Amino acid sequence: MAGIDFNIMLIGFMGTGKSTIANMLKEKLQVEQIEMDTLIAQEAGMSISKIFETFGEEHFRDLETEMLRKFQEKKPVVVSCGGGVVLRDENIHIMKGQGKIVLLTAEPDTIYERVKNSNARPILNGNMNVEYISSLMEKRRARYESAADITVATDGKTVEEICQEIIGAVK
Repeated sequence: MAGIDFNIMLIGFMGTGKSTIANMLKEKLQVEQIEMDTLIAQEAGMSISKIFETFGEEHFRDLETEMLRKFQEKKPVVVSCGGGVVLRDENIHIMKGQGKIVLLTAEPDTIYERVKNSNARPILNGNMNVEYISSLMEKRRARYESAADITVATDGKTVEEICQEIIGAVK
């Protein structure tokens, strides 16, 4: 089932399944998978939480933008983007120039269940509850929706079903 010549950029709030879906799409499409936050942390030599703590969110967003520019040289890849990548218009523009932007969505309750045991979510530290997740999702919703070429709801679906839906939509 190989045969894409563009990048697939997975966006969405934390806990919507970007990493899990990227991993299976890599197998199905036989392309490289890039975990954007992991790569940023590796290049910075510190965790995302530590980058936020030491340099602030703005610096982290600069690193995201730089990273997206590098992906223009790598096609085809499946990129699991950080949850806040859509907060900058420049990032959306860069991603649109590389391929398809796929928005993964989930209900706040679903996200809470998926992320509640993680301490690797700097935006949620001290705010690990459905209400906060819901309010933050609402603040970002318009950005996600305007950036997306394709939107796939992940609630109640298997990884296989989600991947088939994405592949069907991008081909």
